[in-house]
Amino acid sequence: MYELLWLLLPVAAASGWIMARRSAPPTPRSRARDINPDYFQGINFLLNEQPDKAIEVFIRLLEVDSDTVETHLALGNLFRRRGEVDRAIRIHQNLIARPTLSVSQRSAALLELGQDYMRAGWLDRAESLFDELLEGGLHTLPALRHLLDIYQQEKEWDKAIAVAKRLEGGAGPSMQPVIAQFHCELAEQALKKGDDNQAGQFLKRALGHDKNCVRASLMQGRIALRAENCKAALKAFRQVEEQDIDYLPEILEQMRQCYEQANTPNTSGALKDYLLGILGRYDGVSPVLMLADLLARTEGDAVAVEFMTEQLRRRPSVRGLGRLIELNLLGASGKGKDDLLILRDLVAQLLKNKPIYKCGHCGFAGKSLHWQCPTCKEWNAVKPIHGVEGE
Repeated sequence: MYELLWLLLPVAAASGWIMARRSAPPTPRSRARDINPDYFQGINFLLNEQPDKAIEVFIRLLEVDSDTVETHLALGNLFRRRGEVDRAIRIHQNLIARPTLSVSQRSAALLELGQDYMRAGWLDRAESLFDELLEGGLHTLPALRHLLDIYQQEKEWDKAIAVAKRLEGGAGPSMQPVIAQFHCELAEQALKKGDDNQAGQFLKRALGHDKNCVRASLMQGRIALRAENCKAALKAFRQVEEQDIDYLPEILEQMRQCYEQANTPNTSGALKDYLLGILGRYDGVSPVLMLADLLARTEGDAVAVEFMTEQLRRRPSVRGLGRLIELNLLGASGKGKDDLLILRDLVAQLLKNKPIYKCGHCGFAGKSLHWQCPTCKEWNAVKPIHGVEGE
């Protein structure tokens, strides 16, 4: 409320100044008599903390001309930020309807009105206005950015790719990683239609735009695994390690499936060697847990318990502690088993509802991996959480 009052004071002052200037009376006394009484009514509303009524009065007083366009634009922007989109739209539509506006003033109003429409959810109307700005070569970069936002919301990925390329060509930042994500989205659509070949083509294009696109390699590996092409799947999953090892938890279970489907004479040994090699490059707990399960299955629970105990000293982890308790429960009985069951439940409570992923840009946290953050809309920013309660 107080912020709005302070913002309205310059509007009130501008209104009074404009009316006083235009009246140009000969004496101070006649100047006071000539000021529109509505101005004083607006001041009264302002002083009585009735900003909505004050705004209506000052907007009515401010005639649209070269002196007041910026004020109208600022008021409309203020309304939009406050969530009063209908008022913002009314102000900006009123501006655009004025034949006296210059080209630059009208284009500024079009840009604001397009943002009003976006805020209201009228994306088709907003798109038309931004296209009009592009045709006129005015406010090109902001118009392109807003169009990119619209096409992402509407999942029109081909249009999003075209706009992203134009943005990059306008001396903006590299859009290659984002364009790669758009191709991955097209691949997802192809997979839903059962067209693995088309999906594969989109994924190749994604990697052509960004060789470090983890999502594209991950999808390639899953497609190959589903086709029982273990060699191709392993190649794609290993590429994920090289692109960004933080995503290792996303491929471990599928890597295990690849080794088991290969059905070589020493499948367990090959998987063990792979996991031991990973431990030297990755400080998270996921490969430790998988290796502990493998050791329990192939060399016995005692070896697995010894391994987990050693690893927990090096890299403390609530998830690791939970697995160590599970391993000890297998051979426990009596009071010792009861104590371990209590500890297991405590660990489960600690991990209950804990997020697994976090956005490095805005801090959003959740249990699902999003390639585009649901909060800040950044791509490639959400990763597995590291630490005692995470990896």
